Amino acid sequence: MIVIIFGVSGAGNTTVGKLLARELGWGFIEADDFHPAANIEKMRNGRPLRDEDRCPWLECLRKEIKRSLAAGQNAVLACSALKRAYRDGLRVGDEVKFVFLRGDHPLIENQLHGRHRHFMDADLLQSQFDDLQEPRPNENVLTVQLGGTPEEIVREIKANLHLVSEH
Repeated sequence: MIVIIFGVSGAGNTTVGKLLARELGWGFIEADDFHPAANIEKMRNGRPLRDEDRCPWLECLRKEIKRSLAAGQNAVLACSALKRAYRDGLRVGDEVKFVFLRGDHPLIENQLHGRHRHFMDADLLQSQFDDLQEPRPNENVLTVQLGGTPEEIVREIKANLHLVSEH
């Protein structure tokens, strides 16, 4: 199984994803590691990515998901997956589950200012919200409202997706 933790940058996708993976004894995949250098440079310079920028990145992620599933490796993937088309492209089968970390602009902005050593310019947060297409009921996405601790969020995810530790 692949669990994709998604939301705007600063929502806690990586923090929650790493904690969930560790608790389950699963692998962890950081989507940011798959961005080409040109995308990282754009974001560092405060320029939002466009669909054309994201397409090769999403294709790399899709291949990684397929590779993990084919190898029988469970993993948690932290990814923005802002638009439905992006999520549809990553949903390669029934073994891919999505968890949306939902929070309002002030909450996410506060979390974003607490991050260090990340290439995403905090000024790009509004562009993330502009691009965000919140999941619709027919997408079969678990939505978790932010505001609790990462540990509380992970407990909620595990309970709702019926996930149990492998160790």
